[in-house]
Amino acid sequence: MFKKRIWIPVICLFLLLFSRQSGAVGLEAAIGVSYQDFQGGLVYKGDSLDLNNDLRFNRAAQFIGRVKIDMPLIIPNLYLMATPLRFDGTATHNLSFKFGDQTFNAGIPFSSTLKLDHYDLGFYYGLLFVKQATLGLINIDAGLNIRVFDLKTEITQIAKLESKSFNLIVPMAYLGLQVKLTSSFSLEGEFRGLVYNGNHYYDLIGRVKYYFIKLAFVSAGYRHEEISMDQSDIKLNVRFSGPLVEVGFQF
Repeated sequence: MFKKRIWIPVICLFLLLFSRQSGAVGLEAAIGVSYQDFQGGLVYKGDSLDLNNDLRFNRAAQFIGRVKIDMPLIIPNLYLMATPLRFDGTATHNLSFKFGDQTFNAGIPFSSTLKLDHYDLGFYYGLLFVKQATLGLINIDAGLNIRVFDLKTEITQIAKLESKSFNLIVPMAYLGLQVKLTSSFSLEGEFRGLVYNGNHYYDLIGRVKYYFIKLAFVSAGYRHEEISMDQSDIKLNVRFSGPLVEVGFQF
């Protein structure tokens, strides 16, 4: 797991150093926590399992982090975001069920895990005419987002263990909106999405930002994600949604 994730801080460091060397005109970084509710089902070469009723996943706070770099001239702006997601649960099923190549017995407790980490690297431009027409009060960004999914699901019951893991790279459209209400308050919205071959990925974020000092802010918002995929013998149809809070800086 460590080897899989070590590239994330390396990329962050590279982007920060690159922005300084290239004369980037702006930098924003934030870390925060989200608390997401979820619903949906999971299938791995067997029976459909509901995340709430069958797997009894527990809700837990999840850490998030992001970095935006405004680049000069015609170089596209960069947006890096990390969203680790992990859910665990323990349950006892009334009926036997199949998961992968294993059949799990009824009436015996089992534990399950779903890890659905995703990491985004976005390339975007601000629509300059919108910002100019509104005297800097409204800005719209548009571009391409590359999302990397790191998925692992596992079920154990006494001596039985079945797991599946894979990585998936998904290109998505990106749209961003910023509305400056006052010198201290602003509203922001972000959309990432893709639909293809019966699969779809939607990610919407809305936040209110408050600058308590000139370069630092806190924000509160809401995030809603929908993931419907059929990849590598995994069928996943889930929704995640819930509030988030952040603290960060911008200059």
